[in-house]
Amino acid sequence: MASTAAAVNGAAQSIISVRDVSKDYLLGKTHVHALRGVSLGVDRGEFLSIAGPSGSGKTTLLNLIGCVDTPTSGTVLVDGQDTSRLSERALTDLRLHRIGFIFQSFNLVQVLSVFQNVEFPLLLQGGLSQQERSARVNGLLEAVGIGEYARHRPSELSGGQRQRVAVARALVTRPALVLADEPTANLDSATGQNIIDLMRDMNRKDGTTFVFSTHDPKVMAHASAIIRIADGQIAGREAVHGARAEPAAAPVRS
Repeated sequence: MASTAAAVNGAAQSIISVRDVSKDYLLGKTHVHALRGVSLGVDRGEFLSIAGPSGSGKTTLLNLIGCVDTPTSGTVLVDGQDTSRLSERALTDLRLHRIGFIFQSFNLVQVLSVFQNVEFPLLLQGGLSQQERSARVNGLLEAVGIGEYARHRPSELSGGQRQRVAVARALVTRPALVLADEPTANLDSATGQNIIDLMRDMNRKDGTTFVFSTHDPKVMAHASAIIRIADGQIAGREAVHGARAEPAAAPVRS
């Protein structure tokens, strides 16, 4: 009975559970092993950094958690749902309503203005009036320091400005989980710190879970824990700010 209760409690606390996941790619005639038997649990409300050299598998892992790719083997559970068992419609709903994703390549819609790019997920969700959408979008654009460019299109912006649009778009739905692939890579130090502060504020006030792939020591300094990844495998987990450290081989929460 006690073990059953612990399992149920663990499931309630965990927003991400990656179980023995591998991901292989075929490049020409070469098999690339991007991830090799990765297991990872992330509790709700964590502010977690995944760190490792280029090519270590960080982006691949985020893509699997974000339901934009599928594992070769193993299981990925997000918000209690086994993503391999979901239909395309259900995966779309999960991404739209529960996950915000900040891509390295921005993935902005070029024919839409900055305002429209950020508003777009809210239109897909429905439920908010035009006034409510405008207030939320404009508030976030001001928060990331790009309010004056609301009517511009992405092609008229610098890389750093487009990054800020991508951040606002990921946060506008107030998702339970935000996945950020090098979110400060194109930003100057001051703007990067402002973005981190904004995300940390959401994490503290709303309990939003953040998982970052990053090389930025400023991001890692704010993390509750740092996951080290190398050659497609978890190399270890380091506690930050007094959080409990977990070894790489720690059992994954069910």
